[in-house]
Amino acid sequence: MNLSPAIRKVFQGVASRQQMFRMFDRHAQRSNRWEGDASPLYAGEWFEIGEAEHDYMFEILPPLWIRGAMFAMREFLTSSVTSVFYALRIDGVIRHFHGYCDLSDGQAVERMRMAIIERDSRPARAMTREERLEHIWSITADDYRGYAGDRWDEAARGRRTIALYGGVAGSTLKLLDDLSDDEIAAKLPVQLRHLPSQIAA
Repeated sequence: MNLSPAIRKVFQGVASRQQMFRMFDRHAQRSNRWEGDASPLYAGEWFEIGEAEHDYMFEILPPLWIRGAMFAMREFLTSSVTSVFYALRIDGVIRHFHGYCDLSDGQAVERMRMAIIERDSRPARAMTREERLEHIWSITADDYRGYAGDRWDEAARGRRTIALYGGVAGSTLKLLDDLSDDEIAAKLPVQLRHLPSQIAA
């Protein structure tokens, strides 16, 4: 059994239909797109969507399966990873989510469900550093994000990069994981810049 990578929230707020479709393949620009198994890139990613988007996806194709308030897409993104859609009651309100689950792991769907409920049941709005970086990656246009190639040191190759604007110096590329707190704040939408970084238990 292949255990899925860490479950991670990749977008803050409720994604529009356009944002949802764009985030379905957040890693399309990777240089080795058609080589190897991309399951670890996608498995564990999740974000919130609206009820209309949830219902739209339900009606596209007959689901692979339906389990209560969850259904899985029949078309797989990779060999064993597919979209799972959730309708979850959180703090008395039904909310809708999309997650990528590795179905070769029999517990992945339930682990994802529990992680979403646990993460979004907390009363205080907050974002971890990892969530801020994932949100930046999700909202950045393809022209301004990419993957480190041959011009980078070998240790950096294949890692995500993001364009930074340096005023008169012009734009530069930097590894996403190496952004400073100030650079992260500058890349985030205004309403997210001052959220606390510690998520209350």
